[in-house]
Amino acid sequence: MITESLPGFEADIATIRIFCDGGSRGNPGPAAIGAVVLDASHDPPRVLATVSETIGIATNNVAEYQALVSGLEAAAEFGAKRVEVRADSQLLIRQLEGRYRVKNEGLRPLYQQAMALLGKYSEVDLQHVYREDNVEADALVNAALDAPGA
Repeated sequence: MITESLPGFEADIATIRIFCDGGSRGNPGPAAIGAVVLDASHDPPRVLATVSETIGIATNNVAEYQALVSGLEAAAEFGAKRVEVRADSQLLIRQLEGRYRVKNEGLRPLYQQAMALLGKYSEVDLQHVYREDNVEADALVNAALDAPGA
């Protein structure tokens, strides 16, 4: 597991932006997550933390949720009031927005965990992005899956 927080950033960060991605090779199959936590209060945004780790055998959707949860957990230490989530999983974003129901019982605990973590922010902005706009998080997923012993 690689979870890295970068030192030297002040605690008065107003907006956190999280790019997250999860994937499995097979569905289910060996799975991994990736997340990039940014200080979006600055232009250009600054990287605060990254997450890249395998999560065992899982489905793509479980990996997508776990990537978000891990990104939100990494972001919690920075104390921002606003969070912007960017993910290439339309299912994840639509379920969090309440536009899609969470029908899969295996996703429900992860959905509830994500909602609880999002509830700590006074403002939440959820956006589905295209895969080509989520390359850093995707690269972290593939790095974890390609690592020796993964």
